[in-house]
Amino acid sequence: MPSNQLQIGMCFDRTFPPGFVTEVAHSLDQGGAGQLWVIEDCFFTSGPSLAAAALSVTERLTVGVGILPAVVRTAAVTAMEIATLDGLGPGRLLPGIGHGVQSWMGQMGVRPASPLTALEEVMVAVDRLLAGEKLTMHGQYVHLDDVQLDQPPAEPPPLLAGVRGPKSLAMAGRVAGGLVLAEPAGASYVRWSLEQAGRSADDFHVAVFGVLCVARERAEAYRTMAPWLGRQLDHPSPSLTTLPFHADLAARYAEKGLDGLATIPPHWWAEMAPVGTLDDAAAHLQALDDAGVRSVGLYPMPDVEIARAQVNDILALARG
Repeated sequence: MPSNQLQIGMCFDRTFPPGFVTEVAHSLDQGGAGQLWVIEDCFFTSGPSLAAAALSVTERLTVGVGILPAVVRTAAVTAMEIATLDGLGPGRLLPGIGHGVQSWMGQMGVRPASPLTALEEVMVAVDRLLAGEKLTMHGQYVHLDDVQLDQPPAEPPPLLAGVRGPKSLAMAGRVAGGLVLAEPAGASYVRWSLEQAGRSADDFHVAVFGVLCVARERAEAYRTMAPWLGRQLDHPSPSLTTLPFHADLAARYAEKGLDGLATIPPHWWAEMAPVGTLDDAAAHLQALDDAGVRSVGLYPMPDVEIARAQVNDILALARG
């Protein structure tokens, strides 16, 4: 059974209608789940707006924001957003900041020449503003003159970095309070990420996302999720390439396509995602817990009616 440290919740898919967030948040809060993660992707729905709605209709639920692209807002405005959300639900906010998808940044005319430098400067500035400092800072991307928040959080939340690669993880280890690791994120990837960050899970808040699919029979869940896994393998990230069986998995996909992915060994699925039976999903979460993860956001299917039913699966997993 996962420890009391691990908080399990749901990710609010970027395609869901905004009004659905209050229903989901209330169901999770009343049902005993620990968290709801709202997703900000361009050009879907706004993370801070969804988070504010979720916080306003709940009493216990922690709301994570994954992630705010660093350069879309100025550092001061990002700090204002986070401070305001924390004021709506003190101690119940987990804010994440990341590079953002660079092609989207280009579409908006804000793509930085050095995404790594931009993210580090923003993380540092936002963290110091949330701590209540009056800040003057002139970096490559962040320029502030005597900026100070009027209502900083009494206890600032850990500022999480939504990153993937070694250089970004190393930067996160220097300046962030933790990580947001996008799906697929298994225990081995968590350990690798902490190693790259040079940090221990004991003092570094690790949050991960996973795509949830449970069924009475493993084979049904595997068939359902094979196309998703194929898309991941078409553009593999470190969360896949660091797997000990990645080469075999990629070869199987190349040779047998989706049929090959639907019949991979159960322990491969167990490493990558909460997919299979409810017990398989619980075992995946237990492995994440053992690796030091503190927060898990589970993606339901991107259909509102299916997702509404999957809330019960998430609550069952959260209750252990």
